[in-house]
Amino acid sequence: MNQYDNLANRDAHYEQTGPEIWEQTDGKVTHLVVATGTGGTVTGAGKYLKEKNPSIQVWAIDSYGSLLKKYHETGVLDMSEVYPYITEGIGEDFVPQNYDMSVIDKFEKVTDKDGAVMARRITKEEGIFVGYSAGSAVSGLLQLKDELKPDDVVVVIFHDHGSRYVGKVYNDQWMMERGFPDVKTVKDVVNSRRNVPLVSLNPDEKVSEAIGKMRKFDIEHIPVLQHNEVVGAISESGLFSRLIDQPELKDAAVKAVMQTAFPVVGLETPIEKLTIYINKENGAVLTKDESGNHHIVTKYDIIQALGK
Repeated sequence: MNQYDNLANRDAHYEQTGPEIWEQTDGKVTHLVVATGTGGTVTGAGKYLKEKNPSIQVWAIDSYGSLLKKYHETGVLDMSEVYPYITEGIGEDFVPQNYDMSVIDKFEKVTDKDGAVMARRITKEEGIFVGYSAGSAVSGLLQLKDELKPDDVVVVIFHDHGSRYVGKVYNDQWMMERGFPDVKTVKDVVNSRRNVPLVSLNPDEKVSEAIGKMRKFDIEHIPVLQHNEVVGAISESGLFSRLIDQPELKDAAVKAVMQTAFPVVGLETPIEKLTIYINKENGAVLTKDESGNHHIVTKYDIIQALGK
């Protein structure tokens, strides 16, 4: 209760978190990194560790829009430092009583974007479903990495869980609305191969010409366009099954054998959302750029984009 000013907060970390870190690192810890809010974790754990080894560095990660960094460095409560920010769980517009600034060696500020992007990266690459402030903590550490030596033992505390941010940090739409460029979209795929022209078919072209284009360009899916409007699609798997039963169809017009047109999606559609449209029956989607030109995105394109 009253976590900001109740000193039992920092006492709990002095009695439990600090000793746990010391014991589990066999006393080899050289740096403690904590994204700071109430001040209980960084002050309590940091105080214990410094009593064990005064050379241990305690780094506090702050948010832009918080006054804590400047207060630590100058002792001045400068309200001009305070402005709204998105990051949750860290930074303050006042100094809670749990802070003992003498325990903290350095404050480092992290942007809203960097904290959110890093949280998603930790979850994706490490399989640890972390919250916003944990992303900020790691991002802040990486900003200070040049101050570390190869044999340093750094402990970073992950303060919160990702389940609190399913509708925020882990929501692609939320990220895009705030301009946080962690979400790959259809537009990213289009831009990555902007100079590659779309291979398309006219409804009156022969099926043999469609097969020829598939071989020449090593592709499986071709949209059928008429007057720059999508009217159908040709896929290698669909043609194969038809030609096995009716070889003479190779001389027929494309419009006689074309399948339903590929779905058309917006440029800002997240890559992950394309699984709604691309499946066993449908191997691609189309999108239209600002100039009105069509572009195709296939399963292969998605795999390539997600693998980068």
